[in-house]
Amino acid sequence: MEPRHSTALGVLLAAGSGTRFLGSQHKLLSHIDGQTIFSRSLSAMTGSHLDGFIVVSGALDLSSHIGDIEEVHNPDWKTGQRSSVIAAITFARAHDYDAIVVGLADQPFLSSEAWTNVAASTSPIAVATYNCTRGNPVRLHSSVWDTFEDLESDPDAGARSLIRLHPELVREVACEGNSADIDTTEDLDTWT
Repeated sequence: MEPRHSTALGVLLAAGSGTRFLGSQHKLLSHIDGQTIFSRSLSAMTGSHLDGFIVVSGALDLSSHIGDIEEVHNPDWKTGQRSSVIAAITFARAHDYDAIVVGLADQPFLSSEAWTNVAASTSPIAVATYNCTRGNPVRLHSSVWDTFEDLESDPDAGARSLIRLHPELVREVACEGNSADIDTTEDLDTWT
């Protein structure tokens, strides 16, 4: 009997308000090379070979920007990134996914290949690296979801606390590209 195919859900975290960005609009709707930061990030995720995709939203209504991708609203988005990861885990459990692969919507330079390669890892936790520096996306297998939810850690740390506390579960996946994020207008100016 053949083993069951492991299913991975791509998760784009886009819930924050982007308060450090002083532009005239939300940072995710700012442009780089004629595309919004959000659309670049979304295209990289959906161009990968994952089994499904969601966008976790919060401060910004993204419904007109996501096409047929499911939007999962995080009502607790103000508490930090951890609550958005928990919203993704809740969705993944309800839809029988085995793993989530999480990226940030303000990182427009991730490649579809990075998403695919991280998703293909069989370790409980997989982390993309760029020139030996850890970044996103990050894969969390269902075997670590309870541990993540039980952590009492910095609410804005996302998976970093889990990775720090359980290095034995982590595999690094070397990726091409760049995991730079756009947090400020100065960050955006660097790339435009």
